[in-house]
Amino acid sequence: MKPLPPHLTGGHFLLSDTDPNLVYTPEDLSTEERQITESVEKFMDKEVFTRLEALEHQEPGLAVKLFKQLGELGLHALEFPEEYGGLGLGKVATTGVAMQLSRLGGFGVTCGAHTGIGGMPTMYFGTPEQKQKYLPRLATGELMAAYCLSEAGSGSDALGMKTKATLSPDGKHYLLNGAKMWITNAGWADLFTVFAKVDGEHVTAFLVERTFPGVSFGKEEHKLGIKTSSTRRVILENAQVPVENVLGGVGKGAYIAFNILNFGRFGLGAGTVGGSADSLRTATKYALERHQFGRPLTSFGLIQQKLGDMAARIFAVDSTTYRTASMIDAVMATGETMDLTTPAFPRGMEELAVECSIIKVACSEVLFYVTDETLQIHGGYGFTEEFTPARSVRDARINRIFEGTNEINRLFITSTLLRRVQRGRFALPTAAPDKFVPAAKDAEPLQKVESLLKGAKLLALALTGLAAKKFGEKLAEQQEVLAAISDVIIEIYLDESALLRTLKAKGKGAAANTMTDLTLALMNDSVSRMEKSAATVLAACSTGEEFHQYLKLSRHLLTWTPLNVVELRRSIAKRLCEVGSYPALVGG
Repeated sequence: MKPLPPHLTGGHFLLSDTDPNLVYTPEDLSTEERQITESVEKFMDKEVFTRLEALEHQEPGLAVKLFKQLGELGLHALEFPEEYGGLGLGKVATTGVAMQLSRLGGFGVTCGAHTGIGGMPTMYFGTPEQKQKYLPRLATGELMAAYCLSEAGSGSDALGMKTKATLSPDGKHYLLNGAKMWITNAGWADLFTVFAKVDGEHVTAFLVERTFPGVSFGKEEHKLGIKTSSTRRVILENAQVPVENVLGGVGKGAYIAFNILNFGRFGLGAGTVGGSADSLRTATKYALERHQFGRPLTSFGLIQQKLGDMAARIFAVDSTTYRTASMIDAVMATGETMDLTTPAFPRGMEELAVECSIIKVACSEVLFYVTDETLQIHGGYGFTEEFTPARSVRDARINRIFEGTNEINRLFITSTLLRRVQRGRFALPTAAPDKFVPAAKDAEPLQKVESLLKGAKLLALALTGLAAKKFGEKLAEQQEVLAAISDVIIEIYLDESALLRTLKAKGKGAAANTMTDLTLALMNDSVSRMEKSAATVLAACSTGEEFHQYLKLSRHLLTWTPLNVVELRRSIAKRLCEVGSYPALVGG
């Protein structure tokens, strides 16, 4: 593979600093990109939320009608190639769309599963004939797509699937037998990407039409949340799939499944940022209007703490999402491919796999935190279905499960970096971390954040190396250690993205006082979480005096003087109450 610019290389953020001017931020969005997002926001407010009750009770045909209306507006076509009726836009342009659609979790899932994991397999792995047959109709929304990987006995262990495919005696069809579970859009979709083992052995992807003989469906699942969406079993009983509907080649299904999930994880995470911002707006509005003891809730410190903390976390994931979206677009623009399937697929699907998993984990957990705190601010009213927080909490919960559970993604982050080390794609530095010199006590606050992140990166790499040395080939069995290292890495990527966005704004002469407060509040809390995760790894990998020496080094690398986070959050909350929403808080 050709070398990429360092800042576009997967995991590079751990190896060195990044120039703020190389990082894309929401402030860089073009007028056209903002207009696309605004059109979706208007559609959600006018067409979707006005029909909320009917959608939640799955009024027959309503969700599909709204889905097709989006298609008529051209909003399903954004990422599809121009030669197949799409607009050929990238992740930056579609991120704002995902954020708006996911303000209603179920509807966002319906649309995201179609344009994401449902449509992308054909887009990136299809033959010219397959693309010509399906992509134009997927781009308009004439066809709805779905993705069928999970089974009752193989959720996280996706390759443990039991669904089989055997070639028919005349060689014209594959006969698929098995059942796929928890399939989004199953009640409505027309085209399914189904994974099965040819002859019970070779994982292969198939394009399966709803009307193919032998395809049937279970009843709608009675779900905790995302009730607006359709979730059913897809049942395959000698389902006849033409041989020309094999996708990417026999035995190449694993490459398709996992690379599609990389982009699926990014899309899921990006969408949840919109849900988080919407919940914060709801919480702020209620806290301003609700009075207790003769005062608005916003005048109380613990409510201000909640609002300030929610805003800081949203700022982090918002910054990280757009940074990553731009990186994906830039790698995709190189046109470089990986020859693991026929046809070859873009390197951009694989290069930033670690960052996509970080987005999935961090954004889904921020969403659940924000919706939960929004419910808490509503008190007893929040626990009733008359107010929106109850639905938002129910809808938010699924995001930590699908597209690979957050536990699986945490294992994936560190494991992937270690595999890249073994393959020479990621070089662990040889510099001694004990030579690190923290920022001076009188340094500017953001300089202290920069210094802390330098130390944290050294710590993350040292923890990775220590764990690999301690457990060797058995490290995969030490899930708690891998997850703890990943937690440090996640914190670093979020903190740095927030910092770089703030520095870029300040460098352009913007009054970034609120961004600075958000970054400092975020960093202040992040340090303690990294310390805890590092201690978990060190205690598992060392004992006695060696452990104490490592612990001392960890504290040195995470040198940080606690800030007055009470005042920081109060300042953020005050500004939030003045402007009413997260985007306005940072000038959006």
